Amino acid sequence: MSSFVSLSDPHIAAVPVRECGEPLVDLRETGAIRIDPRLADERGVFAHVRLSVADRLVAAQCQLPRGLRLLVVEGFRPREVQERYFADSMARIARANPEWSSGRVAAEAATYVSPPEVAPHVAGGAVDLTLCTVDGVELPMGTDVNATPPEYGTECFTESALIDAEAHENRETLIDAMTTTGFVNYPSEWWHWSYGDRYWAFTTGVKHARFGPADGTVVPDL
Repeated sequence: MSSFVSLSDPHIAAVPVRECGEPLVDLRETGAIRIDPRLADERGVFAHVRLSVADRLVAAQCQLPRGLRLLVVEGFRPREVQERYFADSMARIARANPEWSSGRVAAEAATYVSPPEVAPHVAGGAVDLTLCTVDGVELPMGTDVNATPPEYGTECFTESALIDAEAHENRETLIDAMTTTGFVNYPSEWWHWSYGDRYWAFTTGVKHARFGPADGTVVPDL
């Protein structure tokens, strides 16, 4: 399994942002993308992404073989939600590794949950998703969405050799559709894809990110 640049790497935070002001839109209103309710919140924030992310998701779905659909689990996260996710991840890792320093715990947590200040989800540029049939039956992908250590093994890594042939083929189908339409993957999470954020800019070599943290200038009255 190849190494990769973590979201906690200083190079990611150093990527400048030239906020384009693009609004968040509700994927449920596209009528084209299936939305899974497992992480639904009262305001429906989870189903929102930046406009160009929504457009690219529709394009990615058109790249899939007949009979398959994207299934989006989560898009935009308010910063306070991301802070809670990161703190929870640190707490789980610290319990599993009581001998580790706080710095090592934070670095390990960032392998699977982004630090809030650079989080693609907070920028509205990321989606967690999987594949399903037209009837909504999820395809085997090797793990569930969000199946990260310490509770799970490294099967969550996109290039993991620990998954079976069917799951590998399904991941390749997802990778082809998403990369063709401009998304980048966070390599420790096969389900996490983003566009326009700092990690996308770093990975693609673009000089600046298009999206910073989504705030009142881009967030509709959710």
